[in-house]
Amino acid sequence: MRIVLYIIWALFVAAAIFLLVRNLRKTSRHEQLIAGWPKVQATVTGNVGGWTNGGGGGSRSRVFYPTYQFADPNGTLYAGESEVWHRNQQVPGSLLEVAYNPANPNQSFEMSSESKAAIGCLIPAFALFALLLFWVAGAFPLG
Repeated sequence: MRIVLYIIWALFVAAAIFLLVRNLRKTSRHEQLIAGWPKVQATVTGNVGGWTNGGGGGSRSRVFYPTYQFADPNGTLYAGESEVWHRNQQVPGSLLEVAYNPANPNQSFEMSSESKAAIGCLIPAFALFALLLFWVAGAFPLG
């Protein structure tokens, strides 16, 4: 019976590592894509409200995605909506750094390094959780 607990633990660890690596690769591809794009200061024009998913049994919380406007070197105005959520509404008129695709300026992204920082914080937390689960699987009373 104990071997079943260890198999479940191993499957959990493998799935978590797979998802972590997939997320890191996706983030790296995104950063490589926009690395050569021009960066400009965009002006916040408003906020779109949303909710976190409340993952891990946590409660959902309100978040905001700022909408922004920026001009290319020719002075043409473009608008966008950030994919980076913020806990508080961004003040209209404040500045954000965005990168835009010079071939299609309608494609733009807010510059943020928080996703890699979040992943970096999750790795040690996951490692401790996995060790705790391994200990529980070994100490679980069977009978």
